[in-house]
Amino acid sequence: MSVHFTPRPAVLVIGGTGKTGRRVAERLASLGHSVRIGSRSSEPSFVWEDTGSWKAALDGVDAVYLTHPDITVPGSGEQIAAFSRAAVDSGVRRLVLLSARGDATLHTIEEGVRNSGADWTVVRPGWFNQNFSEGFFLDAVLAGEIVLPVGDVAEAFVDIDDIADVVVAALTDDRHIGKTYELSGPRLLTFADVAEELSRATGREITYIPLTPEQFRASLRENGLPEDLADGYAQNLDGRNAYLVHGVEEALGRTPRDFSDYAREATATGVWNP
Repeated sequence: MSVHFTPRPAVLVIGGTGKTGRRVAERLASLGHSVRIGSRSSEPSFVWEDTGSWKAALDGVDAVYLTHPDITVPGSGEQIAAFSRAAVDSGVRRLVLLSARGDATLHTIEEGVRNSGADWTVVRPGWFNQNFSEGFFLDAVLAGEIVLPVGDVAEAFVDIDDIADVVVAALTDDRHIGKTYELSGPRLLTFADVAEELSRATGREITYIPLTPEQFRASLRENGLPEDLADGYAQNLDGRNAYLVHGVEEALGRTPRDFSDYAREATATGVWNP
């Protein structure tokens, strides 16, 4: 008797070399899915601004992990809606969108995915733990000073590995269709708390230095950096997400990863060695 195996669905991971996309792609591949990376350097290439590249990237794909590098830039919502329609027209059955907590503009953009005709899931994380080891706070941690104009605002930092687990579940399990998951870690941390956690994990003194927006702009000028970075931090770290949400538990049935566990494991990789 011959046995026929049904291949697991093929998944396009847009931004598959980025922080979340890389982890999502690795998990899908380990589960036996055919994974296509959507990026400028992939083959076939995927370029948001080149709608002609979308067709080849979507060919033969059943599901898409949808991220956008400039999702807050005017016009990105129209791009996401147009891509979502193109995906459905090409045969894609499921779309999982990476959005964010506490941003009304992004929550409006999500409608382009919800109205596409595909089965959809929206994932809304807060600030990533890995911003301190893979992102824009890495140099600050290496220097031993986290300098920001955000006072004692608290954030429920979420681990990217938790985000990736939720995304993969949404891509592969029908139970997540039509769900919007807001993700946070298990506790609120100020940046002073973060500095204390990192100091404990690394055995180095890492301090948080709060500046006024004016002081921060002056510091940016002195270092040849654009002053509008100050406005970006002030707008995004204004306390709007200073409360816990439970999307990790809802999607995965387990508690989210704590920042102290992340800090200890990141330290072991040597990423924060001066």
